[in-house]
Amino acid sequence: MSKHSKFQTALCSRPPRRSTITWAFLPLLHQAEVNASARRSTTSSSRHQSGSPPVGAHVHFEKTVKMTIKLIRDHGQHYRPRMACLKKVEALVIEMQDPKSGVKSFEQKRNATSIPHVIAGQDITAWITSHMTVDAQEAQALGTMLVAYGFIYPLQDPKTLILRPDGSLYRCQTPYFWPAQKWKAQDTDYAIYLAKRNIRKKGILDQYEQERYRKLHKWLNHKWDFIVNQAKEQTRAGKARMKSDRVVFSYQERAYWIVHRPPPQTHSAMDYGVDRLIDPNAEEEKNSYYYRRIIIFRQQAIMRSKVKSTVSLGALVKHTMTYQSHDPFLTPCLPSNPWQTDDDTYWALNMPDVDLPTKMTVERWSYGFYELLRDPRGRADFRLFLKKEFSGENLAFWEAAEELKWGAASAISEKAETIFKTFLAPGAPCWINIDGRTMGLTVKGLQHPHRHVLDAAQNHIFMLMKKDTFYRYLKSPVYKDIQKKAISPAPHNFTDAQLEQNARNRKPGLYPSVTWQRQQKEKVRTTTLIDIKKLMANKLDRQ
Repeated sequence: MSKHSKFQTALCSRPPRRSTITWAFLPLLHQAEVNASARRSTTSSSRHQSGSPPVGAHVHFEKTVKMTIKLIRDHGQHYRPRMACLKKVEALVIEMQDPKSGVKSFEQKRNATSIPHVIAGQDITAWITSHMTVDAQEAQALGTMLVAYGFIYPLQDPKTLILRPDGSLYRCQTPYFWPAQKWKAQDTDYAIYLAKRNIRKKGILDQYEQERYRKLHKWLNHKWDFIVNQAKEQTRAGKARMKSDRVVFSYQERAYWIVHRPPPQTHSAMDYGVDRLIDPNAEEEKNSYYYRRIIIFRQQAIMRSKVKSTVSLGALVKHTMTYQSHDPFLTPCLPSNPWQTDDDTYWALNMPDVDLPTKMTVERWSYGFYELLRDPRGRADFRLFLKKEFSGENLAFWEAAEELKWGAASAISEKAETIFKTFLAPGAPCWINIDGRTMGLTVKGLQHPHRHVLDAAQNHIFMLMKKDTFYRYLKSPVYKDIQKKAISPAPHNFTDAQLEQNARNRKPGLYPSVTWQRQQKEKVRTTTLIDIKKLMANKLDRQ
């Protein structure tokens, strides 16, 4: 593996909720990329920036380099899904910094010094509205995306990564800190930044920064002397610079780490999944194995049954029409989109353990058995129906098999033995009805248990519930009763002034905060849990 492939950009293959707006702006950003490509080679993108050294550059910290946009090679990033979006966003930021047609900037006096090239949030929103021909709400959403990805950073409230459409002050980030031109942020660089900030603030850090500082000190204890020396050297070199440049770089560096190491209980646009170790765009070596695989694939394609295009297109149209009302891109969220209106009613109505679900949620259960099992609230309702039919062991076995499949590897043997005694052994309390062949294969596989040892029995029970029990559930009084009690929320109609007020009073969303609180309560409960049987046994022994 090459050196560059190990340092991939922290961009996820599965974007978070806030970044769902990103893909809606791709057609609009494409034109901005085309307009900026003509002037990329001549226009300096550092008009709003002072020379800024990199975060992890230890020896070259003293050097002040005026950075310009360069068509550098993506270090293993060009196959990441977000890369296409970020390139278009970069083109938009270049257009925004154009001296003639960009956003107007000014100098801001702050703490006995002047910060150059400062722009107001309302000017950014107005420029996006006029430049991309969109309304104010879309312009504010796109501006918030620029702040969330770190292309623009706020000066007054650095932890709030949103664009306020008022006189709030912002500044464009230097191109070195853009997501597409920087690989994954390293813990060593972050430790140096915290150590440097600890020296500058004389030990007064935010609470979450102090906790992370202690954890990094414990984790990187083997090279902590190197980290402290580099922090002192960078602090000493920074004092030799002009005060305005030193203040600007401090803002830029802090904004970078707030984006890549955000405070707890906040969403991060840089979240991403497991790194891909294979580049799908790399050319494969054409040897005998390659041609043999191509031949097998084409033979299988020839033997595969054919479907008329009219039939497949008809099925696609039917599927699209069925899920049209549940697609947030085609139909607005009811009662409102929480990312745009800052009203968390939508999240509260769609919690996993809500008492009364919405009508759209109940309607989705009838689309397929997998849709019913995927929803925790629907599975609970289906479990109630199975109890009334005295067949709850089927769903219990399916859930136990799923837990074995996705649980910890160290507990596989113990869980497999428990499942066998509960569902498969002769005279088991929740014995399930499967055919003899499947039972023989399952019992034989349990001699050497692994994650997928129960797949045959689980598929048998799944098909049994899907073909028989599921359709009886849709006709049962249980489902009809939940249909009548389901909530149908009315759409919210917010004015522009109310949306601006909601943006000023923005707080962490309900769903993440509630989930985090429940995890903390569950952790406390598990640590203080008392084994009643052991307590009673000790009491009898004393007697």
